[in-house]
Amino acid sequence: MKDSPSGFRLYGELASWWSVLSPREGYGDVAGACLGLLQQASNRPIGSVLELGCGPGHLASHIDTRIEMVLVDRSPEMIAVSQSVNPTRAHVVADFCELDLGRTFDAVLLHDAVMYLTTPELLDAALRVMMRHVAPGGSVLVVPDVLEGGFEELSICGGGTHEDGRSAQLMEWHRDPDPTDGRYTVDFAAILCPTEGRTSCVHEQHEHALHSADALVRGLRRQGFEMVDVTAGPYASQIPFAFLARRPADQEEGLSQTPA
Repeated sequence: MKDSPSGFRLYGELASWWSVLSPREGYGDVAGACLGLLQQASNRPIGSVLELGCGPGHLASHIDTRIEMVLVDRSPEMIAVSQSVNPTRAHVVADFCELDLGRTFDAVLLHDAVMYLTTPELLDAALRVMMRHVAPGGSVLVVPDVLEGGFEELSICGGGTHEDGRSAQLMEWHRDPDPTDGRYTVDFAAILCPTEGRTSCVHEQHEHALHSADALVRGLRRQGFEMVDVTAGPYASQIPFAFLARRPADQEEGLSQTPA
């Protein structure tokens, strides 16, 4: 059995099934909102974007190809899927908490991969990477699925049939066995039906973070970012948890600030 670096089969040997489990067509509105927010906060036109934790590349596939994008994920299998969806984009296999590409971008995006940053140290490492890679005057966006204090147990179903004949259904059960530990669990149950062969079922349990809004704001400010209010903007309904920030235009590249 071939696992991803995280140990999850769904991000390793089964990565190609994400085009069926969560079709890319459903990501257009969120992609447009993310790009709109990044441009709203930026003091410079956005011609380049770094996405941390790109997964199968569904979000990036809806962003104009005239915008340069570099897509990063720690799973080679997920990167292979993204390359098939985004053949003109650059891809990097790496742990984004340790990333150093030696260059900056007009914007940096960290979408739901932030949910796997289950310790304050991992969150701080990711925010340092965002500062390292955004140009002065550029913007960053962090988009968690849910925040501490707002968790509610729920289940989500999805899936469909791919043009290649494969079918799949996905059920996610989000629950919080220990409300005091700042984390919750997601049980994934995927029923996979290949074009030939028997239907199979895969179950995995993933641990996700419950960051507080205060922790995200403090973390971004600690790196030297200026927060940008999005509560009254046009994208508030599309992205309910958006942490948007700007790198000061007069801040030298390669230097982040650490306020006391």
